Amino acid sequence: MHKLSVIFGLSGFSLTQKEKYFFKEVNPWAFILFKRNVLNKKQLIKLTSDLRQTLGRNCLIFVDQEGGRVQRLSSPNWQMYPSGSFYNDLYSVDKGMALRSAYLAYSMIADDLRECGITANCAPVLDIPVEGADPIISDRAYGKNPSQVIDIANAVMSGLMSGGVVPVIKHIPGHGRARVDSHKELPIIPTKLQTLRNSDFIPFQALKDAPMAMTAHAVYECSSKSPLTISRKSFDTLIRKEIGYTGLVMSDDLDMKALSGDLIDRTRASLNAGCDIALQCSGNLDSMNNVAKGAKTLDGISLNRATIAEYCSDIFDCIDREGFKNELNSLIAFHHKYFEMNRD
Repeated sequence: MHKLSVIFGLSGFSLTQKEKYFFKEVNPWAFILFKRNVLNKKQLIKLTSDLRQTLGRNCLIFVDQEGGRVQRLSSPNWQMYPSGSFYNDLYSVDKGMALRSAYLAYSMIADDLRECGITANCAPVLDIPVEGADPIISDRAYGKNPSQVIDIANAVMSGLMSGGVVPVIKHIPGHGRARVDSHKELPIIPTKLQTLRNSDFIPFQALKDAPMAMTAHAVYECSSKSPLTISRKSFDTLIRKEIGYTGLVMSDDLDMKALSGDLIDRTRASLNAGCDIALQCSGNLDSMNNVAKGAKTLDGISLNRATIAEYCSDIFDCIDREGFKNELNSLIAFHHKYFEMNRD
């Protein structure tokens, strides 16, 4: 059966009969989970199993598990992990410690996710925040220096992929200059192309071999007056040509208020602009029906990219969980002690 070029959320801790019927009928490429879907390990293992059983295949299941304030699997059932700013802080003291801590943390995150049937993580964040930007990125970022962001992001990617969890670099081509939260309104970025080339684009260019990327819902005035997610000109110019990214591109959530129009139009526009996959997260069945109406069969080069992404979850290493945990905790303790002693 053909797959639909979408990733859907779902409503709760378990699949409803209506969801089962709908997902079986439309056959979405993959799913994404949120806190509303996560109760404990036993429940989550059953949910991910039920999702795959409904489709009759081993589909990818996504989550946002960055650490810090973006962590869908959280305490008391899962360890809490540092935010991006933690690695930025450590990098200023000792590069090796920062990269080791990122690798350890994301290896453990991959272990957490894989144990529960989750095989894709919307991380690392490659956005570089600037002065005056909206705080939506802020402490999620790995720093303001592109080479540092690249170093830490590579460690993050290594940790995830060694654990059989597929990373998603975000938010391509860079969300760090947005002065408003795209969940609430549309960011307009008037920055010149050359400035973007010298900063924002650099991490994405360095990690352009990543299997998947997620778009930024923002207008880049250097290329178009429309949001990049639904602008063929911006998408081609900035993502495919300037950055040179050739992997699978998924939209950010189509429910976000940065985009206008109904979900049928948003879905159609994002796929026509160049997104391989449309992401819709709410878990509302009526909304998913509209997205399905605007979507299309996953085929051609988009299907090839999706297949490569799926392959990236096939091989994984087992880790010394206790050893990794102890080492990471010692690095976290060093961070707290060092910055407490050196506080102004």
